[in-house]
Amino acid sequence: MAIRYYSTNRFVHSRAGIDPFTATVTFREALLAGQAPDEGLFVPDPIPQLSMSDIIGLRDRPYWQAALLVARAFLSGEFSDDVLADIVQDAYNYPVPLEAVYPRAFLLRLDQGPTASFKDFAARMMARLMSHCRPEGERLNILVATSGDTGSAVGEAYKGVCGIDVTILYPADEVSLMQKKQLDTIGGNVRALCVNGKFDDCQNLVKEAFADRELARFNLSSANSINFGRILPQIVYYVYAYAQLAGADEEVLFSVPSGNFGDALGCEYARRMGLPVAKLIMPTNENDEFPLYLETGRYTKVSPSRACISNAMNVGHPSNLARFFELYGGTVDRAGVVHRYPDLAEMRRRIFSVSVTDEQTRRTIKSVYDRYRVILEQHGAVGWAGLEAYQKKTGDMKLAICLETAHPAKFPEEIKSLLGIDPELPESMKDLACRQGGAVNMSRDFPSFKRYLQDTLKIRE
Repeated sequence: MAIRYYSTNRFVHSRAGIDPFTATVTFREALLAGQAPDEGLFVPDPIPQLSMSDIIGLRDRPYWQAALLVARAFLSGEFSDDVLADIVQDAYNYPVPLEAVYPRAFLLRLDQGPTASFKDFAARMMARLMSHCRPEGERLNILVATSGDTGSAVGEAYKGVCGIDVTILYPADEVSLMQKKQLDTIGGNVRALCVNGKFDDCQNLVKEAFADRELARFNLSSANSINFGRILPQIVYYVYAYAQLAGADEEVLFSVPSGNFGDALGCEYARRMGLPVAKLIMPTNENDEFPLYLETGRYTKVSPSRACISNAMNVGHPSNLARFFELYGGTVDRAGVVHRYPDLAEMRRRIFSVSVTDEQTRRTIKSVYDRYRVILEQHGAVGWAGLEAYQKKTGDMKLAICLETAHPAKFPEEIKSLLGIDPELPESMKDLACRQGGAVNMSRDFPSFKRYLQDTLKIRE
């Protein structure tokens, strides 16, 4: 029986401008739509379950087999096993190292894909699913807001994919030079827009475009983590890491540097599917809206978002907070208005969050290198600082897995200034200096963006 998907806004009745979407859709429909018609996010019902024997059976198996296990759980009602196997084997053809920092503390290095970012994992699987689902003869137009790595990962994943065009929006002053070069030079069916604003402005432009009925004819969809097609692949690496490191039924800690919360949400779903996660640690940078919520019980978004050196996490109101609230019995809309609060006591029991300053981030990069000769970049350092904060507060020294979400070579200036070394470029970045291309400059007002879309997007092949 196929899983159905419903909107996180389905119970909203008190806010003008939101017409609750109370129907359910298939995964294919959710994938192609991106977000629900009421600007809510699609969530699955029911959440499928994994057996411990199947999880432990992945020990010493290739990563794509973990992806196939999770994909079957969600998608077997809509896709054949052969199709799913082809998709995951094609998507995951690179290593996924687990690096021991000290006994029972590991880094899950998600920086070995085509753009040296964890975003490759979701983007590559999603692109192949979307290509399989695209209506024959029609073009899909993907809109992506990025604060750093999402855009380049999505652009590379969709580059050259027949019948799909991608428009990437990024904030002018909040991406590194390496990230900007990656974004501007993808080319082909991928266009980059350099927005005079912050990531939240980029994200709002995308969400307004989805809600604009005059743009519906362009078959708009999203590859941001507002699309459940981005969340599903992010469940996989928790299952994979657990299978490689843990004993059957052993509880583990996962520390996930958190910005738009899609990555952490993958861990939340993995736990609800049966993975024994003792605590989901969700450190943020100085955009501290979530740790403050867990502390005070009242949610207030950070607006405008604060610019930090962990730039991919510069998010003042995480899109996927709507799914977290939903899973714990609450509702928050895209504007940050809470319509009903979730079960705070249960969230505190399952989740730990702390805000990590830029100073703490830099100190963590230096201390981890000095003590263990392990190089972290800014985002992984926020994750490691969060893990240390949790351990110091609780004394909990269970098996711990921290996500390193980007390659240090993407931030050479910061690493050089802190450690005095030049991080070696991964293979995927060695030709970057030779690439040519540029972005379109865009203001942050929606009418200008809408006119650009109307002038450039195509409807059919």
